[in-house]
Amino acid sequence: MNISANPSLTNPRIHLVVLFGGESAEHDVSCVTAAHVIAAADPAKYVISTIGIGRSGNWVLVEPTPEHVHAGRLSPTGSNTSLEAIIQLHPALTVVVLPLLHGPLGEDGTVQGKLELANVAYVGSGVLSSAVCMDKTMTKEVLAFHGIAQPRFVALRDSTFTDTDVDAMISALGLPVFIKPANMGSSVGVSKARSRDEVADALREAFTYDEWAICEEAIVGREIEVAVLGNSTPIASVPGEIVPAGDFYDYEDKYINNAAQLLIPAPLDAQLSHEVRNAAIKIFQALRCDGLARVDFFYEENGRGFLCNEVNTIPGFTPISMYPKLWEKTGVSYPELIDQLVDLACERHTRRRRHTER
Repeated sequence: MNISANPSLTNPRIHLVVLFGGESAEHDVSCVTAAHVIAAADPAKYVISTIGIGRSGNWVLVEPTPEHVHAGRLSPTGSNTSLEAIIQLHPALTVVVLPLLHGPLGEDGTVQGKLELANVAYVGSGVLSSAVCMDKTMTKEVLAFHGIAQPRFVALRDSTFTDTDVDAMISALGLPVFIKPANMGSSVGVSKARSRDEVADALREAFTYDEWAICEEAIVGREIEVAVLGNSTPIASVPGEIVPAGDFYDYEDKYINNAAQLLIPAPLDAQLSHEVRNAAIKIFQALRCDGLARVDFFYEENGRGFLCNEVNTIPGFTPISMYPKLWEKTGVSYPELIDQLVDLACERHTRRRRHTER
């Protein structure tokens, strides 16, 4: 399954710049992802440069050792460098940047803006979509405009909310509620609050990661995820279902104890599978995503049906992460997925530059 033609290049190899690490709380996840991508990328197709971004924001040229790649984790250590210096390493090759950065200062449009200014192709959504999808409040407001069903929510800001606002939120949503930082992923900073005191604790936790927190009604339903791939004409994978080990699919379930069950394809009938795949594409397009995204739903059986939970424009990308596993079950292998994402990045860059280069 290939949804984009390989771009016409004077040199068949591409200079693939793998960008990982970052300053967010999801730094460690990115370091794991990068090792797997480097191991899977075809050396006959790519000349790979690896840039690590340290927790303090320094950019370094990393020389991955076989031991680090085999161990499944890279470290952002090496000689200081810059994007501009890396681009010039192989001037005869087309450059494509693969940003494997999760969370703020990586997934939120900031790095994407830097790449736009550098005039290089990169995998994934552009500045606007990345920023909107990173901020869960803005995502929900856009989806509400498009009539997308989703859980009820209230947004609170650390510098302005009052006890009255908290009481109003509890009155509107009931208890328990889920409280999470508006700009974060991988379930970092997410809490389930069952009382007013727990709400206060959860808000304090969320505000350590972001100035905005989003409070959502607790949904009793199944967790369904769909992977989307493409630019203007995206396609959706088979849906998958997550059965959490605890109250919800948290950071430990995702990256530490691997205790959650991943059911791929999800046990849905053909009509429901078709419905959620179409919904994922509609959401992808409403948010102006490009390249890839994972769209997460709750499914209320005998209730409101599929409710969009959130959208991840740089989803987890290790071989055991849901995004590549969903595509594997749909017929796209991990190395093939990398190839298609690179092709889509080239297509998007060419299309976008038509409007700026005159």
